[in-house]
Amino acid sequence: MAVLEICCYSVECALTAQQQGADRIELCAAPKEGGLTPSYGVLKAARRALTIPVHPIIRPRGGDFCYSAAEFSAMLEDIALVRDLGFPGLVIGLLDEDGHIDMPRMKQIMAAAQGLAVTFHRAFDMCVEAQQAYEKLTELGVARILTSGQQSSAEKGLSLIMELNARSGVPILMAGAGVRAGNLHKFLDAGVRELHSSAGKWTPSPMRYRNTGLSMSTDAGADEYSRYSVDGESVAVTKAMIDRYHV
Repeated sequence: MAVLEICCYSVECALTAQQQGADRIELCAAPKEGGLTPSYGVLKAARRALTIPVHPIIRPRGGDFCYSAAEFSAMLEDIALVRDLGFPGLVIGLLDEDGHIDMPRMKQIMAAAQGLAVTFHRAFDMCVEAQQAYEKLTELGVARILTSGQQSSAEKGLSLIMELNARSGVPILMAGAGVRAGNLHKFLDAGVRELHSSAGKWTPSPMRYRNTGLSMSTDAGADEYSRYSVDGESVAVTKAMIDRYHV
């Protein structure tokens, strides 16, 4: 049975995903940054509220995956927090200046994780050589790689996902980026064992008063009166399709 992981940006969204059949949650903050480390308060609330596995992302900022010494130190502190709170896994990824897996730092990450299931996220899609990166991540012992096959969507990158998936089976190849009900059969037919989806939608803010002449964003075109949330119906439909496929 394929595993369905839903990317969630709040505890409320994670609860919706859980109720609609998600198997696992990737918990993040900041959807417009592509996912950053959730706050301590959010992490604690998630541990109290959710019963399915939750893997928080460890990412101190948006942008690339080559981190300063101070950023890396903060990541290690966040890993310790996630571990001590009792989460079963985490999501992370580091590259060096030349686009290779940052092996010295990833070895420290694996040691700090102390047996937690480590997902290497889509930093994999930004690395210089996918086959070599896969071998390095296998050597490190990461549990899975979240990837779009180094393309703009997992559907476009499916050939690479299939190629890597056919090697040893560990790490698990989890397809993510544009995975949805409409193309789900392509991944299932290809033997992909884990699927990652945001199943997201933007909803209007409940605020009635809006100061339209002022923005808190550096992006002048940003809509600050909309919020990203999980579409529970989309999760339910996707999960039902997976269940039917495996009957």
